[in-house]
Amino acid sequence: MKKRTFLTALATAVFTALPVGAFAQDVTLRLHQFLPAPATVPKLVLKPWADDLAQKSDGRLKIEHFDGMALGGRPHELMDQAVDGVAEIIMTVVGYTPGRFPKTEVFELPFMMTDPIATSMAFMDMVETDLQAEEYKDVKVLGAWVHGPGVIHTRTGVSALEDMSGKKLRGPTRVIVDMLKELGATPVGMPLPAIPEALSKGAIDGTVIPWEVSPAIKLSELVTKHTEFSGDEALYTATIVMVMNKDAYSAMPDDLRAILDAETGMKLSAFASQIMEDRDAPGRAIAQNFGNDITLLDATEVARWKAAAQPVIQRWIGEMDDKGFDGAALIEQAKALIKKHGG
Repeated sequence: MKKRTFLTALATAVFTALPVGAFAQDVTLRLHQFLPAPATVPKLVLKPWADDLAQKSDGRLKIEHFDGMALGGRPHELMDQAVDGVAEIIMTVVGYTPGRFPKTEVFELPFMMTDPIATSMAFMDMVETDLQAEEYKDVKVLGAWVHGPGVIHTRTGVSALEDMSGKKLRGPTRVIVDMLKELGATPVGMPLPAIPEALSKGAIDGTVIPWEVSPAIKLSELVTKHTEFSGDEALYTATIVMVMNKDAYSAMPDDLRAILDAETGMKLSAFASQIMEDRDAPGRAIAQNFGNDITLLDATEVARWKAAAQPVIQRWIGEMDDKGFDGAALIEQAKALIKKHGG
């Protein structure tokens, strides 16, 4: 064998014997979000998801976690941080930027959500077929989901619709704030991390959030009355997305992008919503262990709330129509997608 041929063969043999990816590019992505590190989503969704990416990429794809707005800014700025590349990935409540993603709001309408997993998959389905190219054109959507049934938490209790009158209640999004106002409350819009201080200072009398996240802000120590709704339809839910800077996504090596794609989309959305729903029961148990009062509204009372909330839906349809969308058709589309995915 000639010397050149031998060296070429030797180099080829050495290269093929090296671990796959020995010369491949490593990628580290910063993930910025508003929840404290012990909360359900960062602890049980985002960090296990990141560990899975690292394992499947032989350690080449790494996620750095910046919880509780550790990179600076405020929750409503997270989406722009993804667009601008302040962080490669962000997770946020869509409604923290009110009016910016109008079609997404359809999943937040009163009594729209039946099953949170089915609703999450319906949301992600709509992202893939419609919203990614329109509302989310400036980012790459990695996951889209909703939390479990929204619960009312107050100091003085709500056992009938009339009890909402005059109560200062925190709401997370534009649609939910409108709903609280229509139901008789005095709504106060604010992100979740602001709730404990607002309660402590008397700026609000209570809040609406799912049971799942209540331990993260020690809510059951701040209020003692909780109101749930019977039936399959929840009072409300909020939409959540995890999105990525488009340039960072495009710059990834093909093999790592393929791994990311396989672990996001419907898979991530279903996983996140399932974990959040599973954590509702432990959150509720904490309130029970504190001896707090939990009121379950019966079907007759829930029907009164549904009727009272109808103007919110009609206003939203009109707003969508004014924006050039068919609001009624969007509602029917969302309901059909929820049913398609088992809700």
